[in-house]
Amino acid sequence: MRFNEFSEQMCPECGMPESAHEMQIDERGKASRALCKSSRSNADLGVSQLASCKSQGLRARETPKKHNIGNKRQSIKGKMVKGHKYGGPLPYNKSDN
Repeated sequence: MRFNEFSEQMCPECGMPESAHEMQIDERGKASRALCKSSRSNADLGVSQLASCKSQGLRARETPKKHNIGNKRQSIKGKMVKGHKYGGPLPYNKSDN
């Protein structure tokens, strides 16, 4: 057996092991339901993906803010509440159009 048979193949473009590419998360677009429901911690997700998961109502929110839900003013900390874009009661972010 040769030494090269057991060593990892390196990517010619970036020089990292090819297995590292499989572990990277795609940061573009809407986060998948599987990713949001996974046991991966919030710190391991990208900022955009974490925000997408929270807006879809698939991850708990961490804000001390209160919002009007129905006719009551309620705290949303620790709750999985959908954002406006996904049909939830929270207001949309006016800077996103």
